[in-house]
Amino acid sequence: MIYRQLSSEEFSDLATRILYEDNHLLIVNKKVGEIVQGDKTSDEPITETYKAFIAQRDAKPGQVFMGLPHRLDRPVSGIVVLAKTSKALERLNAMFRDSDVHKYYWALVCAQPKLAEGHLEDMMWRNEKQNKSYICRPGSARKDAKLAKLNYRLIKNTDRYSLVEVELLTGRHHQIRCQLSNLGCPIKGDLKYGAPRSNPDGGISLHARRITFIHPVKKEPLTIEAPVPSSWKGV
Repeated sequence: MIYRQLSSEEFSDLATRILYEDNHLLIVNKKVGEIVQGDKTSDEPITETYKAFIAQRDAKPGQVFMGLPHRLDRPVSGIVVLAKTSKALERLNAMFRDSDVHKYYWALVCAQPKLAEGHLEDMMWRNEKQNKSYICRPGSARKDAKLAKLNYRLIKNTDRYSLVEVELLTGRHHQIRCQLSNLGCPIKGDLKYGAPRSNPDGGISLHARRITFIHPVKKEPLTIEAPVPSSWKGV
């Protein structure tokens, strides 16, 4: 297998964004705009980019294994867990499915929540054509609606925004974006869910900040944090 040659600048950038690595796992800090798996665009997914990185760094002549046990939307930044072995991938798939991985996000929102902390439970459904999720109105029923749950707490207020931490308890499509918008607190830059203006980088101010789980092979507890993007001035 021949992978593309990375420039020295790209190689260095990829290296600095590795948050944890061993023989089984590679955990990285994704940038806004990067995709985690191939889509209808011709953009290279982060899995392929890090395959090329490892092949170049370790001078590997053969194919590099890189499995993806979970997703992170293109406009979102932060932690992405990659599996370097099939054993780790199989076990991580089960852990994410069974909610054995605890995920915490930071969001800059356009309005301060009325309550400093709370628990949200909503029935949500996804409009495939719009690529957008909606919360069912009280009294309405849809067969395709699914329960969405999260906890949130206010961390601080900046001059124009509020910083909120979200503990994601279920993994629905655009769940955090939809539920915070329904709370009256759309995420900065998220035009689709009610933000008044876009961010210069085209992303939204939602960041996968912290993840906690038991290592799928070593059986040791792991807690990983990802620094927020430099564009989050004042946070």
